[in-house]
Amino acid sequence: MYFQHVYDKTLAQASYFIGCQKAGVALVIDPKRDVDTYLEIAKQNNMKITHIAETHIHADFLSGSRELAALTGAKMYLSDEGGEGWLYEFAHEGLKDGSVFTVGNLKLEVLHTPGHTPESISFLLTDTPASDKPVMLFTGDFVFVGDIGRPDLLEEAAGFVGTKEVGAKQMFKSIERFREMADYIQVWPGHGAGSACGKALGAVPSTTVGYEKARNWALQHENDEKGFVKYLLEDQPEPPRYFAMMKKLNKVDRPLLTEVPKLKKLSGKDLKAAMSKGIKVIDTRPKQEFAAGFIPNTINIQGNNSFATWMGWFLTYEEPFILIAEESKHDDLVRKLMRIGLDNIYGYIPDVKEWVAQGETLEKANVISLDEFKNILKTNHTQVVDLRGAYEYKSGHIKGTDHVFIGTLEKNLNRIKKDQQVVIHCQAGDRASIGYSLLAKHGFKNIKNYSGGINEWVNNGNPVVTEN
Repeated sequence: MYFQHVYDKTLAQASYFIGCQKAGVALVIDPKRDVDTYLEIAKQNNMKITHIAETHIHADFLSGSRELAALTGAKMYLSDEGGEGWLYEFAHEGLKDGSVFTVGNLKLEVLHTPGHTPESISFLLTDTPASDKPVMLFTGDFVFVGDIGRPDLLEEAAGFVGTKEVGAKQMFKSIERFREMADYIQVWPGHGAGSACGKALGAVPSTTVGYEKARNWALQHENDEKGFVKYLLEDQPEPPRYFAMMKKLNKVDRPLLTEVPKLKKLSGKDLKAAMSKGIKVIDTRPKQEFAAGFIPNTINIQGNNSFATWMGWFLTYEEPFILIAEESKHDDLVRKLMRIGLDNIYGYIPDVKEWVAQGETLEKANVISLDEFKNILKTNHTQVVDLRGAYEYKSGHIKGTDHVFIGTLEKNLNRIKKDQQVVIHCQAGDRASIGYSLLAKHGFKNIKNYSGGINEWVNNGNPVVTEN
């Protein structure tokens, strides 16, 4: 058996390439959308991708199953569990609990493991030439390292009211089934630390059934469904806004994108014309460079590992947008955007010089130090706004601060005061830079950015409070 774990650290998403070397055929589980990765693995190992499988209808990334099927001719093996409303709406090989399919000498048994979503399935793999016992379990968003999939996404992100309690109870039953499995079975989940699909995911890529029985909180609630449901539903992180669209696009038929597109370079004149039409411009430079000089009305979303997540919060799928990004970064940035289906890129400029060359000026962000922040706190006419998530804020914040989560800032501009000085901060400055750019775009002139954030505040011995 050939096995390769493919991990996208930007979305903390895992996919799997599993091949039968004797037959020269392979299966890909939960592929990302830039599928050239799997084609290259197949080429290097002289294998043909013949099977593609998904553990469920994903909410956090746009699956590449159909792109990969179009390029390879492989069949898609997808869940037919969950009932009406939870079925894929395009041609596929339907799977039910107990279904079995083979990839050369590899046998995969399907387990219906609902909870995260009603149609979720897991794949139990047996390498038949080596043993008649299963060796690997691919759990998708069912069981993670140290955590389990959240059942509230359908309600919180996609608007399916009343589903989270039902999902939590389904998850309890699925966990009971997991508990009965042999301790030696390897567990390969769909996500790692940093994913919004759970609240306490481990950073290592895999685990075993036995290890999770010993240390995963979800397996410590035997015969306590009520306590299990309560803990599972509380303090989950805010689901990104784009999750609802992912649920739709992964379920219905949609246009395919089988290669990484090239971006159109815009002139300074093109940029001005586009901005006059209201097209958003995303400055992907590091926050320090943005602060030192930025084009008015642009939004700073840095091209780091969180780039796609924040783009999904602040852009819709209908609107075109422009990137400020040097050419060496394009492949990386476009792949990140492909993975959540943000394909409507109008063009790019390499840097802000294009703007200055048109006779325009740059603005500078008002970034303050810890000492300046402390002095400001002594005054009576300053609003301090913490832009972190609700659970982060609840766990420890600076006394007297207001809370507005960055992802919902534009919907809560009325909570930001215009008649006095405002200082914004987050954990370490990235979200505060987004927030500063958004507030500047919306006409706020009284904003200061304490970029050091809670990390610097706490590391210098300053207190936080935990009351709401």
